[in-house]
Amino acid sequence: MRYLTILLCIGLVSCNSKIKDTQITLADNPVIAHRGAWKAKDLPKNSIAALKEAISLKCTGSEFDIRMTADEILVVTHDADYEGLDIESSTYKELAKHKLSNGETLPTLKDFITAGMTNNTTTGLVCEIKPSKIEGRNILMADKAVALVKELKAEAYVSYYISFSYEVIKHIKKIEANAKVLYLDGSKSPEDLHKDGITGLDYLVWKLKNKPHWITEAKDLGLKLNAWTANKEEDIDWLLSHEFDYITTDEPELVFKRLKVTSDRHD
Repeated sequence: MRYLTILLCIGLVSCNSKIKDTQITLADNPVIAHRGAWKAKDLPKNSIAALKEAISLKCTGSEFDIRMTADEILVVTHDADYEGLDIESSTYKELAKHKLSNGETLPTLKDFITAGMTNNTTTGLVCEIKPSKIEGRNILMADKAVALVKELKAEAYVSYYISFSYEVIKHIKKIEANAKVLYLDGSKSPEDLHKDGITGLDYLVWKLKNKPHWITEAKDLGLKLNAWTANKEEDIDWLLSHEFDYITTDEPELVFKRLKVTSDRHD
């Protein structure tokens, strides 16, 4: 009986530790590191090292891109080709022979999310699903991404799914009602997004500067506002002055600096 009690206690401690490990409270700032925080330390974009640097900076989010290999493995990379190999017609084994510049293996989505759940209590994962030109693969990628997040119990860590494909984000909302999704293309009005149950918009800075009324409309409709890719002080300051929820940037350190300047002005 004593041995059983000890085992139960160990089990409870283990369970509590796992629960504790999956708790995350997103940092109270608008900074989304674009493909991770890679620039200042010359890290590979979309690498686990760049993700870890974004977590170290306590960005509220770290954006990354996913594509799918010929053998249907979701990998974290931006371009349609990797080291001269077409991703959609290559197997993961073929792609993984070529290391990132820092020696990392090309990360699978599973490895990337797992790394993002480790020693991270502040930084959400912003998952961009890159559209495929092959019929049916957009839906398959969305299904596999959402299923993997559930398998890893990572729902609290994946703060947003984003895509240039409206088909992808609408499908994600269909299969996972609690998922937060942002549209990237810039072609839909806030009213259109709201009608379709989309969480918000994530548009190029200049598109929003050309249509400032969309900012007001989005706020009135309760949509989230994000803009990319803001790397200049004037753009960052403009977004801060319009109280954007998020600012996606290759220069997270600069955004933190401009945030401090803005805060000091208001003190």
